[in-house]
Amino acid sequence: MTTGLHPGAAPQEPRPTDDQPLPRQEVGRGSSHDENRTRSSVITARAAASFDPVSRSVATARSFVRDTLHGWGFAEIVDDAVVLTSELVTNAVVHAGTSADVLCLRSEDGVRIEVADRYPEREIPLQASPVNMGSPDREGGRGLQLCAAMAGRWGVEYTPTHKQVWFQLDLPDRPVGTRTAGPSLPADLLPLADGRVRVAVVQIDRTGAINAWNEDAEELFGYAPDQVIGKPLTDLAAWPHTPGTSTGVAEALQLSRWEGSYGIRDAGGRVTPVYASHLRVRDTAGEPSTVCLLVRDHERAVLQTPIRVPTGDSSGSGEGGQATDPFEVFIGSPAPDDLDGLLQRTVERARDMLDGDSAFLLLATDDETELEVRASTGLPSARQRFARVPVEAGPGRYGSARMPAVHDDLAAVPGAVPLLSGTGMRSVVTVPLKVEGRLTGSLGVAAEAASRYSNEEALRLQFAADRIALAVESARLGELERLRRGSLSFLVEASDLLAGTLDRDQTLALMAQMTIPTLATWCAVYTIADQASDPYLSYVLHEDEDLIDGLKALLSKIAPPEPIPTPGARVWTAPAEAAHRAALRTSMRSLGLGEPATVSSGIGTTLATASAVGGETVVLPLVARNRVIGMLTLGKPTDEHFRQEILELAEDLSRRAALALDNARLYSERVAISQSLQRSLLPPELPDIEGVEVEVIYRAAGEGNEVGGDFYDLFPIRDGAYGFAIGDVCGTGPEAAAVTGLARHALRLLAREGYGGPAVLERLNSAIIDEGARSRFLTLLYGELWPQEDGSAVLKVVCAGHPLPLRLRQDGTVEPAAEPQPLLGVMEDLELYEQTVTLDPGDVLLCVTDGVTERREGTRMLGDDGLTEVLTTCTGLTAGAVAARVMRAVERFASDAPSDDMAILAMRVPGLHKD
Repeated sequence: MTTGLHPGAAPQEPRPTDDQPLPRQEVGRGSSHDENRTRSSVITARAAASFDPVSRSVATARSFVRDTLHGWGFAEIVDDAVVLTSELVTNAVVHAGTSADVLCLRSEDGVRIEVADRYPEREIPLQASPVNMGSPDREGGRGLQLCAAMAGRWGVEYTPTHKQVWFQLDLPDRPVGTRTAGPSLPADLLPLADGRVRVAVVQIDRTGAINAWNEDAEELFGYAPDQVIGKPLTDLAAWPHTPGTSTGVAEALQLSRWEGSYGIRDAGGRVTPVYASHLRVRDTAGEPSTVCLLVRDHERAVLQTPIRVPTGDSSGSGEGGQATDPFEVFIGSPAPDDLDGLLQRTVERARDMLDGDSAFLLLATDDETELEVRASTGLPSARQRFARVPVEAGPGRYGSARMPAVHDDLAAVPGAVPLLSGTGMRSVVTVPLKVEGRLTGSLGVAAEAASRYSNEEALRLQFAADRIALAVESARLGELERLRRGSLSFLVEASDLLAGTLDRDQTLALMAQMTIPTLATWCAVYTIADQASDPYLSYVLHEDEDLIDGLKALLSKIAPPEPIPTPGARVWTAPAEAAHRAALRTSMRSLGLGEPATVSSGIGTTLATASAVGGETVVLPLVARNRVIGMLTLGKPTDEHFRQEILELAEDLSRRAALALDNARLYSERVAISQSLQRSLLPPELPDIEGVEVEVIYRAAGEGNEVGGDFYDLFPIRDGAYGFAIGDVCGTGPEAAAVTGLARHALRLLAREGYGGPAVLERLNSAIIDEGARSRFLTLLYGELWPQEDGSAVLKVVCAGHPLPLRLRQDGTVEPAAEPQPLLGVMEDLELYEQTVTLDPGDVLLCVTDGVTERREGTRMLGDDGLTEVLTTCTGLTAGAVAARVMRAVERFASDAPSDDMAILAMRVPGLHKD
């Protein structure tokens, strides 16, 4: 990948080209005038990258766009840009098979991203044309449909050499102009200040210590900078827990923004009431700190954010006709931007409003059958967060979350509010959150005292709930949309990773690594070999590597989950129960308490492992081709629960992972079967021939092939006589390998029946022709070898269409050892003859297939002359050294991998005394 970044580039066309552009297609929601204006707007930055036509380039392109947009501060549109880029780059590098050029252009209006490939023939239809771009479930056309759905504008441009698809993403509307303003007032109505207004500026580092103290701070509180710098602010702050905040000073300093009142102890020990505005910032090195602006409390108007007036409401409801928003009054201003912050502020305000000891807020699921805990205060939030309770918990209005309810004493009605069981709360008031009559949530306030609340408090809380329900629902829908887009990006990347391998073990590892820690704290994958087999624990992963062994030991001691094909996640309680029992035994042993041997010999896990597995555990079936092939198990640490959105995402992932795992299984099985059958076509081992050295080198072309169209054999015929053969079947692959098996076994059978070389080959020729349409041409060199007592060897050779064998004498001369004759499988009537060759001591007979002589590099070919030249350098070498030198020369002749099978058979007669 090559990239370039040009900040602040001058305005210019996004992608200049020397080619004359062809007619351009443009689609989108903007008019042509708007489009021209967008293209002519000032480009403030650009980033470009090129990606090779390989599948991994898609993930690299996503990372490039994500990093670029984050660097430009466009986090709001990152997810949309990544999804669209992923689809368009996939079209280029996978479907079109060309490299892809990605260009990101930043302007005042937003971001334009262009993806160009080098396949202009793949024409893209206009959105407005009647051409159907296909179903969203199909592979083709999906990227264009996403552009049409998600981009503000998009289009296609053609040149003779390129096709470019572009899309424009506009930034969300942001308020422009004055944020807030107050009316002009007479001087006597302005806030009162004592003399010159002093604003203390205090900067706090990440540890809560003061690292900056200005002159106004020294004047207000009496401390010189060297007296306070390095000290924690908590040493000076008198924090009264201002009503409505429910936050300590340490927590307030960690918030991105905060306003409120507290006190500062001055040098004389007196507490000076101040009003403060905190802003969380970070320096260029990424180090966070908090800037605190402080004024005397009676001068708070200098810093305090005015209450905003609702747009379009000028009727007024207070003195001077100034209107107030009930939601703003309850929540405070400014309201939190994120859902979790809004929900947390809501429960804190509700607790303070009714002077309760705790409060909680639950959001309804899409089907309104369950409520999910999303915020609480005064309760063990780590245990309660994302826990679920039914909407209809019991009979009557007090058992339904759809109606307000007041419980005077929970001790008298155990389980009336399951969320508060075991918390010490006695009285509680709950009210529903509704939008247009639909239940969206429930808000409750509880107290430790009985009979604390009445219908009056319920009405007050319901009034507040009605004011915030719409804002909560709007924020919840916004969060769901962000989760949806994030989930889409996650699934796109997961699909790419799973599709990139057919190795079973690697697929299992990818399944687990993609879920941790995005979806769960730990993961276990069970596989099922066949219908009669039990689930087997195949892979375990935890986000803390130190806990993996303990987790594996724990899961191996309990029965695996049932392989139920029902889709969706189901809760599995066995791991949490086993972890609890193991933790109890560990604790008892640490206290020195004896326990029976049958118990102490159980699971010896640590408390850390038990805590890590003690939360909610869910199981998702891995179903592929209507069969359960395994289970994906996801777990949380103690007292944590899964969100419904996470479970739905995990279910989508499990479907993709199941298909990838089954594909890997089928591929592994077929490769194993193919390799087993191919190995049966090779001679089991070469016989030892006294007085003759023999060496064979065999290379089959094609991935996963052990045997192709080339073959060799060396076998005893009778006492003192050996048969040898080297042949080449037309073509490669399984069909050629079938003829290979026929030839090798027929040669052995006919030779041992006493037939001579010509008769053996003539009968083999008839057998090949009898195969009919399945027959293949076959070149074959067959011979019989008789070692002699004087150290020489006599050979009778028949060369049927095969490259001629070469004889290397001790003086370095090389000559053919046979004459060419017709190949097999063409003519029915063959008249073949054999030739006798005597190998003297030190002579070498080299036999090869045409994969050796036809080795090519461009227009050059090794050929018979090249092979002869290599063989002349082998004088005095053993048979093994001769074969190795020839193979090395063939491999070095060209840089590409061989495209044809190769076989080399070298035989050397060392004589009575070996060299």
